Amino acid sequence: MARKKPRPYVEEDPLIEWLAWLMDDSIRIGRWGVGLDGFLGLIPGVGDMAGAAVSALIIARAMQSGISKSAVLRMVINVGVDSLVGAVPFFGDIFDFAFKSNTYNLKIYREALRSEREPLRDWLFVVFVFVILLAIALLPIIGFIFLAKLVVSHIA
Repeated sequence: MARKKPRPYVEEDPLIEWLAWLMDDSIRIGRWGVGLDGFLGLIPGVGDMAGAAVSALIIARAMQSGISKSAVLRMVINVGVDSLVGAVPFFGDIFDFAFKSNTYNLKIYREALRSEREPLRDWLFVVFVFVILLAIALLPIIGFIFLAKLVVSHIA
């Protein structure tokens, strides 16, 4: 697959840069950087939603810049993982401090703007996530069907 020529000059969005830094890396603790996202996640009920709302703003600004749909979907998946796992008590709080979805999304945004990102790779990742979610949804249903058959066969 031939690579696209990089755009000669691409203006990046300073708001996206600042929000990603604020949410993921604005507070230095030794050699680690954490942001407001981890601390917001500690607030029960609304913390993860507030972090996801800021992340949605980053994605909306990236969409306005015209990056590919596959890159946008990849960014949405990053935020979804951050929000869903972050909602799990205790483990989710630790995950919120470690997983930097906004920093990853900033990297995706920059690569997509410069045409350095392979859309096929993003689409393969989206399909992979879809298959995993489909399996998670279907396995309990299939298990229930086999359990019902087993019960019916023992009753009859």
